[in-house]
Amino acid sequence: MRKLAFFVSVLAFFALSNLAFAQQGDAAFGFGTLVSPGASQCGYSGSSGAFACPEKGGLYPTVGGDVIFHKRFGIAADITWRGSQGNYAGLGVPYRPIIFDVNGIYQPRLGKKVGLDLVGGIGFQDTRFYGYNTSFSCQEGFGCYTSNNHFLVDVGAGIRYYVWGHAFVRPEVRYYHVVNNTDVFTSGDIVRVGASIGYTIGPD
Repeated sequence: MRKLAFFVSVLAFFALSNLAFAQQGDAAFGFGTLVSPGASQCGYSGSSGAFACPEKGGLYPTVGGDVIFHKRFGIAADITWRGSQGNYAGLGVPYRPIIFDVNGIYQPRLGKKVGLDLVGGIGFQDTRFYGYNTSFSCQEGFGCYTSNNHFLVDVGAGIRYYVWGHAFVRPEVRYYHVVNNTDVFTSGDIVRVGASIGYTIGPD
């Protein structure tokens, strides 16, 4: 959770320090799930020779925000994580992927109440395997785990609809390419589909 706290702190500092120069800001919270191509069951990867499972399914809460500057361009950041621990390969090994990303964002308007959110950027995935092995990192209140970290690039889009004032709903899809993800999962290509509710601060 220290990485999560650091990420949120950096995002908050950036947003506050640049708010005076921004045209608007948005905050959103939502849910989704992951899908990925390739094998549908766990097995040994022919390319890596390692045992791997598909990274898909589960309920993924998402928290994100953005700061929009000139001509509807800005910077956005998101955190999404598996809400409940998964059971890796049915072996009784609890795990949870956590995905962090920072993106450039463009928000073209399609009408008075409708717009697009187009994003692309970089981040990393922290997959945590939980247990009580003495080699694991332990944090009070969060248990013991070992982390598997990989760099990623992402692109995505959402359709924003203002349902009331500055409040909006946004169906969205995000594609992640996680580098070297096949050491524990069957593919480095992941798609998150879901929806968010949010609020715009400033002109909508």
